[in-house]
Amino acid sequence: MAQDSQTLHGDGISAVIAEQGAELVSLQDGRGFEFLWQAGPEWRRHSPVLFPIVGRLTGDRLRHRGQTYPMTQHGFARDKPFTWEERGPHSCTLVLTDDADTRAHYPFAFRLAVTYTLDRQQLGVTFKITNTGDEPLPASIGAHPAFNWPLLPELPKEAYRLTFSDDEPAPIRRLKDGLLLTEPRPTPIDGRTLALSERLFDDDAVILDRPASTSVRYAAERGPAIEMSWQGAEELGIWSKPGGAPFLCIEPWHGIASPTDFDGEFTDKPGVMLIEPGAKRSLSYQIGLEPGRR
Repeated sequence: MAQDSQTLHGDGISAVIAEQGAELVSLQDGRGFEFLWQAGPEWRRHSPVLFPIVGRLTGDRLRHRGQTYPMTQHGFARDKPFTWEERGPHSCTLVLTDDADTRAHYPFAFRLAVTYTLDRQQLGVTFKITNTGDEPLPASIGAHPAFNWPLLPELPKEAYRLTFSDDEPAPIRRLKDGLLLTEPRPTPIDGRTLALSERLFDDDAVILDRPASTSVRYAAERGPAIEMSWQGAEELGIWSKPGGAPFLCIEPWHGIASPTDFDGEFTDKPGVMLIEPGAKRSLSYQIGLEPGRR
C-alpha cells in the first residue's frame, strides 16, 4: 500500500482512500469485483469531494464584501492534500483546514473532516464542516462518486435503471455552461424509475433540487447492484459525460451551481448553507454493494 492511501477491509467489501482530495479511489466486493470508475481517459477522477462549492459560480468568481476571488468548478478540496487524522483497518478520517492558499480563493476559516467507515458490504462516508472563524461561514458540500456503467460488462447500458425510494414527480433542473437554468424541466423519472441511456445526459446532469427520496438503487435485471442512501443532502445530481462514457455518477449535494441570472454575494447564493461561528454541519451517505448473479 502506498503511503498516500489507506485500504479499508470489511465483511465482503474493501475500499481505498487517497490522501489527495480525500478521494475514494476503489470500492470492491469480497470477490474483488470493482464497482468504482477507475479514472479512465473520459474522466480522470473517481469520487471527488466537492467543497466549498458545488457546480460553478458565475464567471468562476466568488464575491464577498466587495472583493472577488477566483473559484473553479466544484471548489478546491478535490485537488488539495488532506491530513490523516485517523487510520484504521475499518475506518479513517482525513482533514482539510484553511491556509494562505485556500484564503486566496475562499476568505473564510474552516475545518473539513471526511470519514470513511466499512460495515457489512456497506461504505459510509461523512463530511463534517466546522466554522473555525468569527463570522458566518457560507459553504456547500457534495459527493461525486462515479460507478462503472454498465456494472456487468456484457450488459448494455440501457439494461440499467435507477429505482428511487419514493415517487419523484417534481420537475428537474438542467445546466447550461455549468450554470443552473432558471426554468425547470419535466422529469424523466417515471414514478420511482429512471431508465438510463446515454441520451439522458445530452443536456448535462439531471438535477433533482427537491428530491422526495433518501435512497436509490442502481441495477439491471441481473448482476451486481448498488444501493445508495444519504442524509443532510438537499439536492441530488445524476451525471455521465455527454456524448457517452462508461460511468454513472450519483451525487448527494447540499448546494448547487449558480443560477444563470445570479452574480451576487456568495452569502446570498441559492443553496449555500450559512454556518455560525463554532457550529458544525454534516452530510453523509452510504454505498451498499450487492454482488448479485453474474
